[in-house]
Amino acid sequence: MTFHVSVRTALLMTVPPLMWAGNAVVGRLMVGSVPPLTLNVLRWLFAALLLLPLGWRAFARPGEIVARWPLLLLMGVLGISTYNAMQYMALVTTTPINATLIAASSPVWMLAVGAAFYSERVGAAQAAGAVLSIGGVLLVIARGDPAALARIEFVTGDLYMLVAIVAWVLYSWMLARPPASMRPPARPDWTWAEFLIVQIAFGLVGAGAAAGAAIAHGVAPIVWNAGTVAALAFVAVGPSILAYRCWALGIAAGGPALASFFANLTPVFAALLSAALLGELPRWYHGLAFALIAAGIVVSSPRRG
Repeated sequence: MTFHVSVRTALLMTVPPLMWAGNAVVGRLMVGSVPPLTLNVLRWLFAALLLLPLGWRAFARPGEIVARWPLLLLMGVLGISTYNAMQYMALVTTTPINATLIAASSPVWMLAVGAAFYSERVGAAQAAGAVLSIGGVLLVIARGDPAALARIEFVTGDLYMLVAIVAWVLYSWMLARPPASMRPPARPDWTWAEFLIVQIAFGLVGAGAAAGAAIAHGVAPIVWNAGTVAALAFVAVGPSILAYRCWALGIAAGGPALASFFANLTPVFAALLSAALLGELPRWYHGLAFALIAAGIVVSSPRRG
């Protein structure tokens, strides 16, 4: 496989995994200061406010939104509220390194969902890649002790992260294989900011309901300080807007196959940031798990050139 990567494309594809790793570390840092479901709501509420100057025109044509509301609601619930809420809930009991390594297995789940619901054929190379990636995930969940798998002793956060990844994969397939109403020429002429803010608006419905239910059951209040404000500013701008835009531009320039390699930088950045900010040093099995997951992506990626 041969890739020709410009400096611009490499930078565009490096920013998202750095922001995603930062999001995982910040989510861990906010444990005890901001409840995870509340953090999710505030993240996307602030992101929507920041996007409003660029995306408000989508709401000036409400008919286009109303005609597609079931699809947009499902996308918002899966990609905005469920995925991110589950990730923040996972970080209460698991580490950013574990969370991002589990997330790095998403191509495996992409294959499974594609085969189950979109009639995508899974070849021998893709199956081999899936086995390697799953092996990496199981190594993380077992904390390097294979005997732990026999006892099925999972950390709750790891299971939350698996749910998050399934939600993200379903959302991604909806982006990749949209119904006719979201394909040209029927698709509304939305800019990236308009499309994102519409998804956020629907996602906030689910995220707000979940956070409201948690508050009604006596969730701890937010601990406001300078660190909390800085964390909210980061998650609203970095992983919510900057990463989304850079990822779209990077894929347009280099293609999704190349992007999958850059995406697997996320656990590397998470390990570095965790060591620097949390004092959570990576263990030997994190490196081996990353190697297995990366090998799975390489093996299952289509060859060209």
